Amino acid sequence: MTLSEHGLALLKHSEGFSAYAYPDGDGFSIGYGHHGKEIEEGSVVTPEEAAELLQVDIQEAELVVNQYVKVPLKQEQFDALVNLIYNIGVGAFVGSTLLQLLNEYQYERASREFTRWDKSGGKQLAGLTARREAEMRLFNGESA
Repeated sequence: MTLSEHGLALLKHSEGFSAYAYPDGDGFSIGYGHHGKEIEEGSVVTPEEAAELLQVDIQEAELVVNQYVKVPLKQEQFDALVNLIYNIGVGAFVGSTLLQLLNEYQYERASREFTRWDKSGGKQLAGLTARREAEMRLFNGESA
């Protein structure tokens, strides 16, 4: 499966766009949350360049869902998982209770795990809470 246009729109909305590099705790990010060694203070991207970087970055999250999720998924569930992985990272997802429950066909319990990922540096952040709730609603087939 691949990320739908609706899933992409949610991801862009959640990440927000920045034409200028900004510190992200592990270097710098730019565009729609793209980070890498090539991004440094003072880097600038156009919206078109940011969209291209996002498409490349999304491929890793898509691959992870397709590789590690062993149960059937609806498009909305796939989209929600790609959004989550894009934000929390592959390692966090692969070792998560969410993935474990999902692979045990416990879709409802797995969906409730989204909201556990609303902290940064041990502190709950309102923006992450709203993002996780939107992803959970999408996973459950509700409007995100």
